[in-house]
Amino acid sequence: MQQVSRMHHPLEKEFTHLTVRFDSERGVLWTLLDPKNVPCFNLELLGQLRSHHDEIETQGSRMPDVAQGHEIRYSVLASLTPGVFNLGGQLALFRELIRSRNRDALLHYATKCIDVIYQRVHHFGLPLATITLLQGDALGGGFEAALTSDIIIAERSSQMGFPEILFNLFPGMGAYSLVARKVNPKFAEKMILSGKIYSAEELHEAGLIDILVEDGKGVEAVNDYVKKQERRSNGFLAVQKARHRFNPVTQQELMDITTVWVDAALKLNEKDLKVMDRFVRSQEKLFLQPQVLPSMSTAA
Repeated sequence: MQQVSRMHHPLEKEFTHLTVRFDSERGVLWTLLDPKNVPCFNLELLGQLRSHHDEIETQGSRMPDVAQGHEIRYSVLASLTPGVFNLGGQLALFRELIRSRNRDALLHYATKCIDVIYQRVHHFGLPLATITLLQGDALGGGFEAALTSDIIIAERSSQMGFPEILFNLFPGMGAYSLVARKVNPKFAEKMILSGKIYSAEELHEAGLIDILVEDGKGVEAVNDYVKKQERRSNGFLAVQKARHRFNPVTQQELMDITTVWVDAALKLNEKDLKVMDRFVRSQEKLFLQPQVLPSMSTAA
């Protein structure tokens, strides 16, 4: 992840799984995923994202009192992990909760995912635009998170997809809702049921990726996009409002679907879980450190 020009902003805080930087020249707030060990959405990262999103909402409600140079015009979601945006849900935790038949804990995790997704889909209730920058792979829940933005910019070597069907599950935290709205329901089902990992170029041709750039040019592409939007930002934001009004993603829809995901997860058999085990081992081997599972009593 390249450096961005910035000045200190009230939202800039030190997180253990998240880095926040503000580009005062362009009014861009960069939210950079930085989970430790396996780059997935662990409970700590989800909690820190929720706290960060709540602070954006609070800051925005005080916008008239915000000092000059602190106004947020764009929220960019990116990653600090080289070659990876995010690998999705915390599979090591999933398999533990499924084997112990802990429905409440699975629903707790899923609800935390939906809470942060809903906030971003709805621009934190503020007049700003959202951008996702993909400089690496975004799989499962990682791609769901990427899809929450108005604009997705991807470097050419990035790969994306929903591999959950390979262990007899589906991505239940917004995939169907977001892909169906951006392209169409048929394409959403094709992606989810195939388990195929797509190239950035393929998804750009399909209309799911908005801007395709060469590797190493992602941050530059974000800055170029922001600059080009200066003269039409009012119209762009108005169109986004119209789109959300025409076909809104509601929190109830997201919760209903994620509840289906929880019930489906609890129906996985040992054969399915062994496939999930292989995914976990592959991720842990790749990132050299075993995933450390939090205690459910301290993660709420």
